[in-house]
Amino acid sequence: MEKVDVFISGGGIAGMVAAVAFERLGYSVICADPTPPVQTRDENGADLRTTAFLQPSQQFLDELGLWSRVKDHATPLDIIRIVDAGGAEEPNHIKVSREFDARELSDLPFGWNVPNWLSRRALSEALQASGRAELLAGVETKQVFTRDSEARVLLSNGMNLSAALVIGADGRNSLVRQSAGISVRTTRFGQKAMAFAVNHPIPHNNVSTEIHRHGGPFTLVPLPDYDGQPSSAVVWMETSAQAARLMALSPEAFEAEMSERSCHILGPLALATKRSIWPIIAQLAERISAKRVALIAEAAHVVPPIGAQGLNMSLSDIKALRDLAAQAEDIGAPEVLERYHKARFNDIRLRVNGISMLNHTSLGDMPLLSNMRALGIQTLHGAAPVRKGLMKLGLGLGRR
Repeated sequence: MEKVDVFISGGGIAGMVAAVAFERLGYSVICADPTPPVQTRDENGADLRTTAFLQPSQQFLDELGLWSRVKDHATPLDIIRIVDAGGAEEPNHIKVSREFDARELSDLPFGWNVPNWLSRRALSEALQASGRAELLAGVETKQVFTRDSEARVLLSNGMNLSAALVIGADGRNSLVRQSAGISVRTTRFGQKAMAFAVNHPIPHNNVSTEIHRHGGPFTLVPLPDYDGQPSSAVVWMETSAQAARLMALSPEAFEAEMSERSCHILGPLALATKRSIWPIIAQLAERISAKRVALIAEAAHVVPPIGAQGLNMSLSDIKALRDLAAQAEDIGAPEVLERYHKARFNDIRLRVNGISMLNHTSLGDMPLLSNMRALGIQTLHGAAPVRKGLMKLGLGLGRR
């Protein structure tokens, strides 16, 4: 049986960042993921979503020596524009538009947008170059048993491991979480999200735009130019039935509908990648720690893709766990994991519930709800203290 300090189940972005974070502390780490990381945007299975690494996340990645690997591909987000495009019975149009400018808070952007497939490639390269961390791509976690003094792990390649700490970074259907007997509360919205990249004739000028309408927001997030044209990543949330209809359209018909849905803010949109789709849920684990187990990322919490919260919450999980481990003699001790749960759980619960509530407002098709949404955008933007407080909360700076 092979001994390791930390075993991480799940080698997505969060799992690989956690592997680097613990390796930097001097611990031996094995990270296993059933799916090898896709290295280009055009490969089958490529994660076509992007992540806006907000200021605290960028600083954490820089501290780990990871930011230098992606910064040349990162697009700054200087302004967040929130648009209400009317109700379900109204023509698609800009009803209210307000901009939140990062310069009101500091000289830094709100964040930097990086394609997920590129982040995964950079993290995989960082792990390959590390001395005490190993990424097992194409290897699945089959069983996890925990004892007071250690955890035992069985992998699909036949390896048996003994670990002081198991980190569950294995997604919303986490085997690690189930093995620990931790239940979850799940909210299903009857929505799906489509993700892809587009080119457009009007420069985005580092402005990220959320266009709210019945079914969910249509979000354009800046990317570097592609094929000599301005480019953006899109996450388009719709009811499940509407999303299925849209995904079945030809590229030309899809482009016409998405350009209309975007209110032509950046001109006619042209697909620059394939389209991907996934179901929207909110999910919160009852606890984020158990005997010899810590849950991070979607094993602990899932939120709709609103406000760039998901992966940034995950990096906050990793930083909190890393900081506690840096001061511990036994990184999997009950008191360490209890402190981790207490350090993160209230903030996670607040954000899961808050984002779920925001998403619910997009699902009603009554004109009154549309008017309330538009009024809310105006009100939040109108008072400078409220506006700045909201921006700080979104960045994860609300308690500073």
